[in-house]
Amino acid sequence: MAMPAPIRPRDWLVPLAALVLAFALGAAVAKGETPNIDQQMLTWISINVTGIARLALIGVYKASGVAASFLLVLTVIIYLLISRSWRDLIMLAMATGGILVIVDMLLKPHFDRARPPEALISLEGHSFPSGHAAGGIVFYFALVAILSAGHPRRRLPLALLAVIWVALVWFSTLVVRAHWPSDLIAGGAVGVAWLSLCLAWWRSSTRVLIADGRPPC
Repeated sequence: MAMPAPIRPRDWLVPLAALVLAFALGAAVAKGETPNIDQQMLTWISINVTGIARLALIGVYKASGVAASFLLVLTVIIYLLISRSWRDLIMLAMATGGILVIVDMLLKPHFDRARPPEALISLEGHSFPSGHAAGGIVFYFALVAILSAGHPRRRLPLALLAVIWVALVWFSTLVVRAHWPSDLIAGGAVGVAWLSLCLAWWRSSTRVLIADGRPPC
């Protein structure tokens, strides 16, 4: 069986840039600093997002929580198992499992940043970086890549749906005061970096299968 093609140098550019951004924010958080923009954005949201809009976004946050996300990921994994899409399954498991370890087991305990005060729902754990931001980018855009691989015309509408949903999830975390804005940016950067590496491996293995005359599976 042919080995995956090596990851090309250009495949490292996006994750490297994302990690530089995450590192810069992490350096500020490590000093105990809360940027003024963090405070100002949460204050503006608290004043201007009220009523039905606030209730709807609280619902979005709950719908994107750990339990719901776990069931969604599990459903997709079972589907890939049944369809024997081994490469897709490996990539998705590597992407979602890896980001969980990176954010929740390594980065959050290291930075130990407190969540914003006056949260609208009961919250536990550390704030930086945001697992909602990182996990949302990794899972939904990995799913876009998988679903659009055999149907290129669906890539744009699927990507737009993913962007809209992830944006709603990000905004909902600010509305419920689960995270500071800088938590989201850092989490998103870490998610982009990890997903880029996972997709680079996935695409390189696809190129090898095509070169060997075998259909990707």
